[in-house]
Amino acid sequence: MKSTPSKQILQATALGILAGMRTTAAMVAATHILSRGRFKRLGGSPLRFMQSPTVATVCKVISVSEIVVDKLPSTPNRTEPGGVIGRSLSGALAGAAICKAAGGKALTGALIGGATAIASTYAGYFLRKNIVKSSHIPDPVIGGVEDILTIGAGVTLCANA
Repeated sequence: MKSTPSKQILQATALGILAGMRTTAAMVAATHILSRGRFKRLGGSPLRFMQSPTVATVCKVISVSEIVVDKLPSTPNRTEPGGVIGRSLSGALAGAAICKAAGGKALTGALIGGATAIASTYAGYFLRKNIVKSSHIPDPVIGGVEDILTIGAGVTLCANA
């Protein structure tokens, strides 16, 4: 994976946005991209596990369960502390791995991915709540639309990596 610093920043930002929409989405995209090739820059790094095809598969399976659990009435809001922390960590880890694999600084990717995930968490939450309120469409339906958008964005990111 060869990219310019600006592309690395854009990818870390996109991963953060995905993490804010669905906690596992950033990890799914990053591990999918990284599992498709061996990146020498990850070889001696603690982030090297991110290029494992097994890790990529596990992330994909977990993401399906997240989509299902999100629709349950007992699921807490994404803005609860655990949700914000999980999304931030997901965006940070995915951003760090992608930037490191591309020859950038893992810390830069982690900061961008984590911060963007926090912003996306709140933006997505308030956008979804306002759409539900103004349209009178049930929340799970809007959540399904959000899932489709998240999956589409993730696929686009992977295709353009």
